[in-house]
Amino acid sequence: MTAPNANWSYPTNIKFGPGRIAELAEQCKAAGLSRPLLVTDRALATLPITAEALAILDQAGLGRAIFAEVDPNPNEINMEAGIKAYRAGRHDGVVCFGGGSALDLGKMIALMAGQSISVWDLEDVGDWWTRADATAIAPIIAVPTTAGTGSEVGRAGVLTNSATHEKKIIFHPKLMPSVTICDPELTIGMPLAITAGTGMDAFAHCLEAYCSPHYHPMSQGIALEGMRLVLENLPHAYADGTDIEARAHMMSAAAMGAVAFQKGLGAIHALSHPVGAVYNTHHGTTNAVVMPPVLRMNRPAIEAKIDAAAAYLGIAGGFGGFYDRVMALRSELAIPEGLRALGVGDDRLDELTEMALKDPSTGGNPVEMTRENTRALFEACL
Repeated sequence: MTAPNANWSYPTNIKFGPGRIAELAEQCKAAGLSRPLLVTDRALATLPITAEALAILDQAGLGRAIFAEVDPNPNEINMEAGIKAYRAGRHDGVVCFGGGSALDLGKMIALMAGQSISVWDLEDVGDWWTRADATAIAPIIAVPTTAGTGSEVGRAGVLTNSATHEKKIIFHPKLMPSVTICDPELTIGMPLAITAGTGMDAFAHCLEAYCSPHYHPMSQGIALEGMRLVLENLPHAYADGTDIEARAHMMSAAAMGAVAFQKGLGAIHALSHPVGAVYNTHHGTTNAVVMPPVLRMNRPAIEAKIDAAAAYLGIAGGFGGFYDRVMALRSELAIPEGLRALGVGDDRLDELTEMALKDPSTGGNPVEMTRENTRALFEACL
């Protein structure tokens, strides 16, 4: 066997801990921002945590500009509206404030406000990212208010094409935030369903990265520990939203999942992306719904790995015990049993299958995804 050959990258400067949102203006100034645009979603825009963030910026002389026209699965229409607001306000950077939707769209605004090419020309394919004018990418400060996506430590954003209903991963190294503020107090007000869905998103990231056949032992270890943090803390965060220790560990697990999936994702995300794009479902919840059938399909290729993970996690029974633990967690979090409960029907399975096979996550699945087994997987998920 020849020695492995790979390129690795690890993420940004993180300010982690309760109350760290107080440092927002300080970190903006350190990144060179004097007129930041805070990008968040419509629901968050009306909440006290957002008012607090805007007040911190305003009191430091940085203004209180906000853009909140962000859909749950943001698209290029949202992005263009954000770019218009960014240019009109003559802003010099973006504060991405919220869950995955706001973080991803904020990054896209920072990326594209100074570009003359289409955002679709920067899809995460080969070296397409080199097409961008790197000098025109605005600085980014990331402030997650959920614990799931991990976009706050990533160099990419997910954008849905409103015409084709395809989710595209847009990549550039400068999409890595200058600073990330991880304040678990910001996640205390999350509704139960969002706590569950985002938490299962973090778990899916760690699980798929751990099972990916690609070589990245650093990500492998992070994925394993990330799974432990979710299994031990998500039930507590769900049962008591004010449990700051559980919330903090979940915020760590979310960032760890995004670091870990440099190793790859798989069929969970390959199915979830088209379902979310077509039916506008919550991404993390969709991941949780399709997780058991994917585990069953992948079992021949991952059983030994899952046996080892189960031992580390203190779960008896190897793969079977791990699977049962996942099912119990889903039940505890009131995750819907199948895709039908999310509004998915039989009528578009062929279309969803083709979209899944085009998704870049397919390349990280331990079992090769074909038209036949992917459609069968969708049927099993219904």
